[in-house]
Amino acid sequence: MATFHDDERAAQALAGHVLGDIPAIRPFMPDQHRSFFAGLPYLFVGAVDETGWPVATVATGAPGFIRSSDATHLHIADTPAPDDPAGRHLVAGRPVGLLGLDLSNRRRNRANGTIVARDEDGFTVEVAESFGNCPKYIQRREASPLLRRTGRSVPLTGLDAAARAIIGAADTLFVASRSRAELGGGVDISHRGGRPGFVRVEGDGLSVPDFSGNRFFNTFGNLLGDSRASLLIPDFETGDLLVLQGRAEIDWSGDAAARFAGAERSWRFAVARGWHRPGALPFRWSVPEPGPQTAATGSWEAPDAPDR
Repeated sequence: MATFHDDERAAQALAGHVLGDIPAIRPFMPDQHRSFFAGLPYLFVGAVDETGWPVATVATGAPGFIRSSDATHLHIADTPAPDDPAGRHLVAGRPVGLLGLDLSNRRRNRANGTIVARDEDGFTVEVAESFGNCPKYIQRREASPLLRRTGRSVPLTGLDAAARAIIGAADTLFVASRSRAELGGGVDISHRGGRPGFVRVEGDGLSVPDFSGNRFFNTFGNLLGDSRASLLIPDFETGDLLVLQGRAEIDWSGDAAARFAGAERSWRFAVARGWHRPGALPFRWSVPEPGPQTAATGSWEAPDAPDR
């Protein structure tokens, strides 16, 4: 079985970094990854709705709420809130992407596969792909449980003032994407990070820089074949979550990215709809410690990187 699908290889070629097949992406989870997932209090999840649109969420619980019965299965013991836009799509037979990320030490592992069971306790995933990612551009944060006052999700048809404020202050976002049906239709969710202000709002569109990473181009490969995506943007101060759906377009030329220190290319995200989920992230977070690579990047407003 090939490590990368055709669109991922095409994205690598456009970026000038064709990798070929590598052993880092496995059809099972090594024991180290299984133990890692079991110790997490939160898990970022990419699902897909009945019309094929990706939609992102986060599952939470006390460490141990994620269990692995064997090297190809994860059970997530969390029942989504009724107004979680991804909740009703976490059902048996649907593809799913999982990102385990420990913000306290910047370690992250991915597990993509298919939901094989859903019950009142949560859902079970049969893992088809398991791989680690580098810690670049992750802002280190410690989390402690906090019972927050939650409100019902507010549907959005565009970006209101609250959404713009969350985006403008964000140093972290997650993007869920899927491969086209001919390549399996699998779902993936990945992390993006930068200085506050690294995402620029232009009307109901966003511009996001792309920095040097693991060069797998899983997300960009998916977006080449199916431009639909979902963004999950946390507000670590309030615990609010902003969930967006829209279409992404990648600027491979690097022309726009030339204005952003540290960026190799950029992408535009045209918002189609979204949800503002007040207090949905039940943690108190420490003051962020920027990743070492983040310090070498700029912003759209201040394109020059700081002195190092």
